[in-house]
Amino acid sequence: MADPRIRQIKIKTGVVKRIAKEKVVYEKEAEQQKNRVQKFKDEGQDEHNIRKQEEVLQESLMMVPDCQRRLVKAYADLKTILDTEQDLKEHEDYVAAQQVLKDAEPELPDNSS
Repeated sequence: MADPRIRQIKIKTGVVKRIAKEKVVYEKEAEQQKNRVQKFKDEGQDEHNIRKQEEVLQESLMMVPDCQRRLVKAYADLKTILDTEQDLKEHEDYVAAQQVLKDAEPELPDNSS
């Protein structure tokens, strides 16, 4: 019963789910950091503190495209497996993988622009 194809689907589903979640977390963190930098500027905080916070912001912003790039690859890998293993489409892990792909779509970069 331990079909290696199901195992691969499960692994790749987990990867897509994790990277999509990671991207959302980095975006939230970057937004919070932007607000923190603005607050520091508004309060007239020390220039050194502001620069340090801006560095943290840049690090968060750099992680978003990295997550997007990894998500696009993981999404494509999972989609390819699902397309080639149509005979498993009744299996619960196959259905779960399809749902994860659907849930991850909003996190993919918009290719139409």
